[in-house]
Amino acid sequence: MEYDAQTNTGAKEESLRMVSAAPIGNEPVSDEELRPHALEGFIGQPLLKAQLQLFLDAARKRDVPPDHILLAGPPGLGKTTLAMIVANELNVPIRVTSGPAIQHAGDLASILSSLDSGEVLFIDEIHRLPRAAEELLYIAMEDFRVDVMVGKGPGATSIPLTLPRFTVIGATTREGMLPSPLRARFGFTAHLDFYPHEELEKLIERSAVVLGVNLGEESAHEMAVRSRGTPRIANRLLRRVRDWAIVHDLDVVGPADVKEALSLYQIDAEGLDRLDIAVLNAIVSQFNGGPVGLNTLSAMVGEESETVETVCEPYLVREGFLIRTPKGRVATEKAWSHLGLVPKDDVSKLF
Repeated sequence: MEYDAQTNTGAKEESLRMVSAAPIGNEPVSDEELRPHALEGFIGQPLLKAQLQLFLDAARKRDVPPDHILLAGPPGLGKTTLAMIVANELNVPIRVTSGPAIQHAGDLASILSSLDSGEVLFIDEIHRLPRAAEELLYIAMEDFRVDVMVGKGPGATSIPLTLPRFTVIGATTREGMLPSPLRARFGFTAHLDFYPHEELEKLIERSAVVLGVNLGEESAHEMAVRSRGTPRIANRLLRRVRDWAIVHDLDVVGPADVKEALSLYQIDAEGLDRLDIAVLNAIVSQFNGGPVGLNTLSAMVGEESETVETVCEPYLVREGFLIRTPKGRVATEKAWSHLGLVPKDDVSKLF
């Protein structure tokens, strides 16, 4: 999960977790060595791949740069990889920046004015662009021009600068935060979904070949079920399993080795880690399943309420361990069962 700059506490906590979709420490954000370079090699998102292939083929046949592309979805699902693939498929350069890196409209104007014809401009976290930069981008995307201010004060003048045709690829985890005028400038919007276990297994097997890890039967499955439907997490777990194999001189990594390696990092069979289990335990053991208010729950697990709400809850809710109600958080029967406990009362009465 990804968070805005204002949610520093949640982002910091998330970056320390093995099951985080955010980069950890010095780990490369791009995972360049594991990235496919063509749509054919991209695993998962079959409908999106078909749509994007048609979109790019049509642009090539018309011999013009494709319309602007918006990639929306949770972090770690392959938005940056797809942007790189688009540039490779079109055989054009790609310029990479991000919303937080652009502090002023002038920063964006400088980038836009240096683009070559057909070049791809990838803006990660595009929802975090400053308002002035957004307005500049509207004009550049639609009219392929930027207005450059010369001078200061009453004597300042605006000089329109014509730009070559280019393609903007924006990536966002918060599509709803994009203003409507900016969303309207994109000719194609792609929504990335979480991966089923079967697709993650294929991805892990492919990455294992690249990393030189010899996986036994069912080993990829053991990692896939712990990967929270996210390729970035799957590749991170694979790296830690590789470390385990190296230290223990394993020629082949079996499923038991995967379980033992990941248990060292307190990641269980459902992909839950220490913090997830602490949240469920607090609700079940201390409050008989809930409902529990967010502030009370955060105090019980010793974390900021923002961390619990933005780091833990989304996955627990998505996987059916937790339900948010007007009265507070309630643990489901699945949560009780996962902890090896039996609810004293009918859980459905708590909803």
